[in-house]
Amino acid sequence: MGYFIAQLLRFAWAEARACAFAVALFLGLALFSIIDTPLPRYDALLLYALAITGLFYLLRWETAGEVAVIGGFHLVGLIFEIVKVHLGSWSYPGDAWTKIGGVPLYSGFLYAAVGSYVCRAWRTLDLRLTGYRTTATATVSAAIYLNFLTHHFLPDLRLPLALLLIAATRRTAVHFTVGQARYRMPLALSFVLIGFFLWIAENIATYLGAWRYPYQQDTWNLVHADKFGAWALLVSVAFVLVAAWQARHGRLTEPAPETTAEPTPEPRTDQHQPQNVQ
Repeated sequence: MGYFIAQLLRFAWAEARACAFAVALFLGLALFSIIDTPLPRYDALLLYALAITGLFYLLRWETAGEVAVIGGFHLVGLIFEIVKVHLGSWSYPGDAWTKIGGVPLYSGFLYAAVGSYVCRAWRTLDLRLTGYRTTATATVSAAIYLNFLTHHFLPDLRLPLALLLIAATRRTAVHFTVGQARYRMPLALSFVLIGFFLWIAENIATYLGAWRYPYQQDTWNLVHADKFGAWALLVSVAFVLVAAWQARHGRLTEPAPETTAEPTPEPRTDQHQPQNVQ
């Protein structure tokens, strides 16, 4: 029991380190919700997010490559936000100078925080994969992303895409290190767990006014439980992008366990050798 508790604490500490960017971003959301700034709140949050990105790089908490990946997540998330806000899925009620299509530029960092988490978890927990089907998983995750943009005017394929994602990852395992021990977990299960914690984070973010759903305009309400499933699907997009980057650097596949070959017996030389008979 003592070993189990120690391992659980080590895992929690590794996860906390992986969430450092997200935690810093949430602290900024809380801070700028209670203090007045010369700039509109969303603009101040943009400067704050840029500052913590630079700080993490200077402190070497994020590598240059990871910052580039996070920037890619910012762009992907911003496009997603512009489309969803235009379709009325949610809104950003505050004023800002840095708004595009009703979406403040800082919002892309909310998705960048997810990308930062995956990148840092890959490093702190030494993540590797076995049985990963690159093409199948990437194709399904791309379809998931498109479905979230098009389900307003096309059929919502969320459920069949979830089944396809399970099928594409059914043999994929994530290997990770806690302390001196190596563990493994089904990739699909990791998506579910991350999606649950993202749903909790979304509740905190909407409470702090990061954005608002239509049913939260007058008074704050708990985010609908179906968003839990949505995040579990969307996190696959983040994972596929980071996995592609890790593959380029040779950090994708779990090496095969070393096996000790049985020694080949040498021929004995002390046996009587038959002589030729004339």
